[in-house]
Amino acid sequence: MFAEISGVVFIFALTVLLAIPLGAYIARVFRGERTWLDFLEPVENLFFKLSGIDPKSPMDWKQNLKALLTINAIWFVWAMLLLLTQSVHPFWNPDGIVSMEPTQAFNTAISFMTNTNLQHYSGETGASYLTQLFVFTFLQFVSAGTGIAALAILYRALDQKPTLAAMSTVATTNLGNFYSDLVRSCTRILLPIAIVGAIFILFNGTPMTFNGAEKIVTLQGDTVSVARGPVAAMVSIKQLGTNGGGYFGPNSTHPFENPNFLTNILETVFIILIPIAAIFALGYYLRRQKLAWVIFGVMTLGFVLLLIPTIIGETGGNSAFAPFGISQPMGSMEGKEVRFGAAASALWGVETTCTSNGSVNAMHDSFTALSGTWLMLGMQLNAFYGGVGVGFLNMFVFIIIAVFIAGLMVGRTPEFLGKKIEAKEVKIAIMIALLHPLLILASTAIASHIFVTTEGGNDTLKWLNNPGSHGFSEMLYEFTSSSANNGSGFEGLGDNTPFWNIACGVVMIIGRFIPIIGPLAIGGALVAKKVVPESAGTLKSDSLMFGVMLFSVIVILGALLFFPALVLGPIAEHLSIR
Repeated sequence: MFAEISGVVFIFALTVLLAIPLGAYIARVFRGERTWLDFLEPVENLFFKLSGIDPKSPMDWKQNLKALLTINAIWFVWAMLLLLTQSVHPFWNPDGIVSMEPTQAFNTAISFMTNTNLQHYSGETGASYLTQLFVFTFLQFVSAGTGIAALAILYRALDQKPTLAAMSTVATTNLGNFYSDLVRSCTRILLPIAIVGAIFILFNGTPMTFNGAEKIVTLQGDTVSVARGPVAAMVSIKQLGTNGGGYFGPNSTHPFENPNFLTNILETVFIILIPIAAIFALGYYLRRQKLAWVIFGVMTLGFVLLLIPTIIGETGGNSAFAPFGISQPMGSMEGKEVRFGAAASALWGVETTCTSNGSVNAMHDSFTALSGTWLMLGMQLNAFYGGVGVGFLNMFVFIIIAVFIAGLMVGRTPEFLGKKIEAKEVKIAIMIALLHPLLILASTAIASHIFVTTEGGNDTLKWLNNPGSHGFSEMLYEFTSSSANNGSGFEGLGDNTPFWNIACGVVMIIGRFIPIIGPLAIGGALVAKKVVPESAGTLKSDSLMFGVMLFSVIVILGALLFFPALVLGPIAEHLSIR
């Protein structure tokens, strides 16, 4: 047990140590300063020239947002086209993978475009090599790049400090260029780290080939077909970009995606590396490192409070086995890989649900009931580290609400980074904060209504493999994962149906872009405001008091909204087996 806990502490500490210098580097990329990857500039300029884009053309927040939404719409059409025509691809389909059914293609295209990677198909049997590379891997890069580019736009908005004497339009509305940020995020941040990760797992046994499935004869004399393909390239970016969609159906429980404990360490580090680095990048970019540490502290406190009970629950074994006198010295090992163990699986599970990653090295459906509560709560709060780029955008909404409440408590106009927070900004923040629970709870309620009112129930729908509370948890988890753009699932749910494909697709696209639009709109509103000097009544955003206020807002607004639904699902299941 000590060795397992030590491994958990080592992995997290290593991640933070790597994230701090990476955050400084990301800030340099955002500022357009010189970096050691400047030799890629001719390649970047070639992209812009072929696209007819001027990367130096200034954009305000609305122009940046228009560019973001337009190019994502193009990527959706591209993905749909390839997914619907897999069976006629002229090359890179040695195993004869057929085209996807239209609602499944709709769900899959939206899933990868929104950085969710919810998979209503099994990777190695549902997608050709061409699709795996030119749809999934491509979107895993650019969807993560989209989040980072949106973050860069917000950071520039927060860094603008116009004065009464200098309120020119150009000075106060230029928030950079989305296309430039997108390309540089991919070439300067994601690509170099992903290449290092791909080479590492390649040398540890992850395949990288265009040959078809291999026929082998087992020790029992059976002939089996072993799937393979260009796996290493996809696995690295699916971890680094908080994408999570696996090349194989079992994701990183599969030995070809995650061969040993060394690759498990790398892939676990990759899950939260950039989300944490983005927080430190805020400090370096705004030259307010104390603020970054306060936000990091709030996120880490929430993360640890979810991690500790999950580790305890998984290493302590399943209480349902106690009456049978079954010893569980390794903890609750159902659905887990022996080569990783219960503690490392719990760490991965909490990391992947606190971020928008969604990859797994153990089956979440097999976690103990209370552990399932913590996994869902991480996605429902959606504020502890979060996805690449969009993690801070989600936290920024809570920051605005916390600043507003703090202002009311001291009886003065709320301020953040010297800018007044007024009714417009607060209304946007409140709407974004309430959208997430609305998508999850309303969608789960609709699914539950359909389930109980359909003649024949589950015999007709074929949705649930588990009755009662756990079945409700499976539906709640699916919409929670979709809204949080996470992509993991309680895999007892029969989700490849028109209802789940369309419903989850709609939830994913709303849950992705509205929380990007809101913070950028707030940033755009703050840009033109003059700086208000700090006074004795100002609650400093880099103080311990503000950190406590921010954490309280997250818990009160987030956790209490979801508590009744969690009581009906995993908590009720836990109480039923005590």
